[in-house]
Amino acid sequence: MLVIFGLGYTAERIAARWPDAVVGTTRDGRNGTLRFGDDAAVHAAIGAATHILSSVPPGDDGDPVLNRYGHAFGDRWLGYLSSTGVYGDAGGGWVDEATPVAGRRAARNAADIAWLARGARVFRLPGIYGPDRSPLTRVSDGKAHRVDVPGQVFSRVHVDDIASGVLAAISAPAGAYNLADDLPASHNRVSEFAATLLGCPPPPFVPLDTLSPMGRSFYAENRRVANGKAKRVLGWAPTYPTYREGLRALRAMMSPTPASTAPAPAKSDQRYPSNNVESSIAMTGTMTLE
Repeated sequence: MLVIFGLGYTAERIAARWPDAVVGTTRDGRNGTLRFGDDAAVHAAIGAATHILSSVPPGDDGDPVLNRYGHAFGDRWLGYLSSTGVYGDAGGGWVDEATPVAGRRAARNAADIAWLARGARVFRLPGIYGPDRSPLTRVSDGKAHRVDVPGQVFSRVHVDDIASGVLAAISAPAGAYNLADDLPASHNRVSEFAATLLGCPPPPFVPLDTLSPMGRSFYAENRRVANGKAKRVLGWAPTYPTYREGLRALRAMMSPTPASTAPAPAKSDQRYPSNNVESSIAMTGTMTLE
């Protein structure tokens, strides 16, 4: 059995593919999940688990999962969804798992290192996109924009490629793994491609200094994330190797070819609870995780 701490957007996609039973936690225990603070129930789940995965971000007092429940993990398989933000700014250069941890968020750096020290598979993730959370959504909602920052590039990954990467690591050695697609690209280029797919004009340009602090932080670092180790050690390859394949697939989901019959209703015998809990990894809707 897998216990997932923080059953949000990304973790739900992992749970849907996991080959065994899954129990998830949320802050308030909604939709059949365990409440994170219910010590008795969570300890019982850990006791029955063979695998533990956390997507819960660190807080001011460190990693809340390790602080509260780490003593009970024993020698179980451990996984942690971290961020490529731990690499910090590379001036547009490439980073890999050998790059020193030197991100601007000290708490995230410390959590990443702490999980590695516990023998976890630490999945360092760039900008996450997927159904209902992509540039297509922002363009169609009229919330997309472009910012003129020459030379700025970002890496990204489709949420389903994260799920396949985590599953590929079930029998893999502990360590850090970058799960990113093959083509870092500017936010502007991705937004323009999304607009083209939707038949919309490109989003407007806005000055960088008009963005919120979170929006400006999106442009504070510039790097390309290498995924060679995950391919070599895990045997993983992204189904969506660039944003083009990923956005085309999402566009097809938004407006499928008309069918002669209505689609079949969703099955009701799900083995894990579905919910709308926000992802434990920060995302702004512009595919940023850092």
